[in-house]
Amino acid sequence: MKRIYCNEDVCIGCHLCEIACVVEHSRSKDIIKAYKEESPRPIPRNMVEEEGALSFCLSCRHCDEPACVEACIAGAMIKDYETGVVKNQPEKCVGCWSCIMVCPRGAIKPDPSKTIVIKCDLCPDREIPACVAACPNRALVYEER
Repeated sequence: MKRIYCNEDVCIGCHLCEIACVVEHSRSKDIIKAYKEESPRPIPRNMVEEEGALSFCLSCRHCDEPACVEACIAGAMIKDYETGVVKNQPEKCVGCWSCIMVCPRGAIKPDPSKTIVIKCDLCPDREIPACVAACPNRALVYEER
């Protein structure tokens, strides 16, 4: 399955991947409206980790054997074995945060506007995830390895 990979050697920590994610998951799909008018503002499903000159975009790895799916008491986290994508079903999420606690990458976050979690969904309506398309240095790639 294709996954998003980050090459930290060329990531400059510009956070454009986070901005692209916010816009893609906004109601308006417009950067100005998403940041200035939508309430609550969408939050990115990825995050740039920085330490000194090193930066790295972190998002869900869509694990082959996802701990988050096993830990989910409500059955809200599922693995689509046909596509390989680990999905969150917000209508089933009870906000217990079990998936957050067991994720080895720290890629699942609580949605502050609701009592549910959010995570990377690989932008299912796009051929290439928004974060990958927005990366100016091609530090993010969407490929099968």
